[in-house]
Amino acid sequence: MTQQSAYELFYWPGLPGRGEFVRLALEAAGAPYIDHAQQPGGMAAMQALLEDPALPRPPFAPPFLRDGRLLIGQTAAILLHLGQRHGLAPAEEEGRLWCHQIQLTIADLVAETHDTHHPVASALYYEDQKPEAARRAKDFRDNRIPKFLGWFERILAANPAGPAHLVGHARSYADLSLFQTVEGLRYAFPRASARALQQTPHVAALAASVAEWPRIAAYLASPRRQPFSQNGIFRHYPELDG
Repeated sequence: MTQQSAYELFYWPGLPGRGEFVRLALEAAGAPYIDHAQQPGGMAAMQALLEDPALPRPPFAPPFLRDGRLLIGQTAAILLHLGQRHGLAPAEEEGRLWCHQIQLTIADLVAETHDTHHPVASALYYEDQKPEAARRAKDFRDNRIPKFLGWFERILAANPAGPAHLVGHARSYADLSLFQTVEGLRYAFPRASARALQQTPHVAALAASVAEWPRIAAYLASPRRQPFSQNGIFRHYPELDG
C-alpha cells in the first residue's frame, strides 16, 4: 500500500472561514495535509494559483485543495472527494448523494449567515450597510435559523440508524460541517442560536458529540484551530443578535 502524499489546502490566512470545513474533514480522517494559510508565503501561493493563466480548470475562489494533479475548488466538491477517499461518506451512491445534498444545504446556511453582516455588497464595510444588516439579521434570527436547524433536526430524528449521525450509522463530513456551523452560529448569534438549539435537541447533541471525537478533540485543543473573529463568515455584532 502506497503512503498518502500530503494534501495541500489553500485559503485566506488568519481566519477559519469556509476552509475550516475542509480542515475538520482532513483532521477527522487523520490525513496528512499542508495548510498554506498557516505557512509563510501562503497568501502568495494561493494567489499564484488563482491567477495562473495556464490552468485549464482554475478555482474561482478559496478554499481549494490540491491532491496530486487534481485541483478542486468549492467546499462541497472538496468534501465529496475527501469523503469517498477517507470513509467520511457512505460507500453506496444513494448515501453519498444524500451526504452531498446535506453539505450543499449547509453551504446555503453559511452564505445566509455571511449576508446578515454584508447584505448589500461584500466590498463594503459592515458600517456602510448597518440598516440593511439589521433588517436582514432580524429575518435570519426569527425565520432562517429555526428553519435550517429544524430541517437538520428532522433528518436526525428520521434517520433509521438513530439520531447520532446525519447519514446512516457512521460518521460523515456532514456531521463535521454541521458542528462547525453550530459553533459559528453560537459565536455570531449567541442568543438567537441558543433559542433555536433549545428546539432542536438532536442538533445540539450531535454538535456536542463531534467535539468529542478523539481526533477532533485533539485538533480543537491545538494551535491549528483558529478562533472565530470579525474577519470571517461568522461575525458577532451584538446589535444583530436582537
